[in-house]
Amino acid sequence: MRLLSTLTLSALTLSFAAPALAADEGGFALDRYEPSERGSDWFANESLDLRGNGRFALGAIGDYAYKPLVWYDANGDEQAAVVEHQLFVHLGGAVVLFDRLRLGANLPLLAYSKGEGTNVANSSFSSSDKAGIGDPRLSADVRMLGEYGGAATLAFGVQGFIPVGNDKAFASDGKVRIRPRLMLAGDLGDLAYAAQTGFNYRAKGDNLGGDAFGSELTFSAAVGLRALDKKLIVGPEVFGSTVVSDGGDGAFKKRTTPLEVVIGGKYAVTPDWRVGAAVGPGLTRGVGAPAVRVLASVEWFPAVEKPAAPSDRDKDGIVDADDACPDTPGVRTDDPKTNGCPPAAAPSDRDHDGIVDADDACPEEPGVKSDDPKKHGCPAPKDTDGDGITDDVDACPKEKGVSHVDPAKHGCPPSKDTDGDGIVDAEDACPDKAGVADPDPKKHGCPKAQIDAGQIKIIEQVQFATKSAKILPASDAVLGAVLEILKAHPEITKVSVEGHTDNRGGKGYNKDLSKRRAASVVKWLTDKGIDQKRLSSVGFGLERPLDTNDTEEGRQKNRRVEFHIQSNEGSTTVKTK
Repeated sequence: MRLLSTLTLSALTLSFAAPALAADEGGFALDRYEPSERGSDWFANESLDLRGNGRFALGAIGDYAYKPLVWYDANGDEQAAVVEHQLFVHLGGAVVLFDRLRLGANLPLLAYSKGEGTNVANSSFSSSDKAGIGDPRLSADVRMLGEYGGAATLAFGVQGFIPVGNDKAFASDGKVRIRPRLMLAGDLGDLAYAAQTGFNYRAKGDNLGGDAFGSELTFSAAVGLRALDKKLIVGPEVFGSTVVSDGGDGAFKKRTTPLEVVIGGKYAVTPDWRVGAAVGPGLTRGVGAPAVRVLASVEWFPAVEKPAAPSDRDKDGIVDADDACPDTPGVRTDDPKTNGCPPAAAPSDRDHDGIVDADDACPEEPGVKSDDPKKHGCPAPKDTDGDGITDDVDACPKEKGVSHVDPAKHGCPPSKDTDGDGIVDAEDACPDKAGVADPDPKKHGCPKAQIDAGQIKIIEQVQFATKSAKILPASDAVLGAVLEILKAHPEITKVSVEGHTDNRGGKGYNKDLSKRRAASVVKWLTDKGIDQKRLSSVGFGLERPLDTNDTEEGRQKNRRVEFHIQSNEGSTTVKTK
């Protein structure tokens, strides 16, 4: 221990040797206290409350150090307090973004500094007593794991110091400092803790008479108790650093590690404002560790708004939104109509069908359960003709019939053939229009073509060979139906045959294909005796889709041929097979 003390004191003696040495390289950032970002529960550590988006924090921290820089002789006796008093006011702010990122800034203002000069090794050494500024600090921190208030929150950040401070007053290195750091914080019940470690890169190296001075490993830890409904946190914080660089001459030189402890706390006087104070000694004689340090803070950090508790006016433990009797204390039930209401006598059931009157659509007639609230508790529907179709939906309640998609024919005998096309109404998709048989129930009994809304509409598509204008034989029937309409209605003097495609393939290719297909249809009709003057053809390609081209069903609808009547000298209400 005596050897270590001798080495340390010798190093300090050289460190404060002469202003000539200091004047060559300037002073250095003496203050070993680095304030936490505004909004932290601690003075030197981070509580990592990175909640919110656009959430600001502002604050000021008073930082007084007594005898942070003292020269001792070889016997360990104090010879001169080069810096006896040093008072900083740290003004800072931070903003939290995206519940994860925090950007911060801190400006140390040197409000007061006082010391005494001394002679060491035939040289004088002293500090400036003038006020000034320290090195402004910019920082960015990112939450990686956990959330504030949980058992553990982990974050990584970087701090950078702009060397514009007063180095003669020991408020700046005069060179850049960069400090990456790893932070951990959490709550275990009412016990809170925090810790961090970082690497403080100091571009300034040997400026203390050849002793090792430069980049260093920083560390801190805190533990405290939350009290008064968590408005107060109180406990100790330890922080320090140790040089890990070689001082610039390639030979590592040992130095006493500056180490401090402060005990204090912060108290939220309102949800958005809090004040704090702490005091503690330096635990070593490392450069910058004072005999006593006093801290005081005031900060504005808006609280995170918590969702309002659901209203429960009658205080029965059932929130009003679920309480059927929100102003009368009651009991919880599975029935939304009685949940939260006082226990009552058995509900009324006048018809004794097991369905309480409140739910019974026919409370005076015994009935059966039904999923339809209008029929629940009512007598089962009658089926007069016994065909299994109840009278309320049977179009022929006194005649046995069969099911039908048309409500007007549902329950009626299947033998009717209203349109006389040989397909009974029960199976005819178009019972009022004569048509032809089709395997598709939706088309069975419907005409393959008919005049409607200025078109000759077909119920099935004209089919072509793939990527070709060749009409397949399967389309002869539908084109034959169009042919019959044109022959039966000479007053239709002009029909435009339009071809359309889906969006597969190029635009030009599709337009040409649709044009050729429309022309093929015209040729098919003229070959069957229709005057060429009555027909024209045009291809629109993919320009006029009927449906989406994102599905096969939609694309199939878009591949079509349409017959548009452009000139009609007479009635066009007729239909044909």
